[in-house]
Amino acid sequence: MIENCLTLIGHVVKTPKLSTTPAGLHHCQFSIEHRSIQTEDGLNRQAFVRMQVVATGDWSRNLASELTEGVQISVSGFINRHESRNGNPILVLHAQQIEMIN
Repeated sequence: MIENCLTLIGHVVKTPKLSTTPAGLHHCQFSIEHRSIQTEDGLNRQAFVRMQVVATGDWSRNLASELTEGVQISVSGFINRHESRNGNPILVLHAQQIEMIN
């Protein structure tokens, strides 16, 4: 079995937006930013990523009030390809677990 799992620690940079589908499914969407120094082949390299996150289900309803810009969190889940409004592909982290760090 091939696994698709990612854990990313970063700061919330886009205010969470809560939405509900016509079927009653709740989504909370926001963005996080990660910056660090990583060692690659013995050399230091700056790593930077800004990624959209979506949390789905009843547990996501509380996230909109708990997550504010600047809060550091750890998000674990799987990545999936979405398309932006103009048709460009983007990777989105579908959260299965979120932990507050500060």
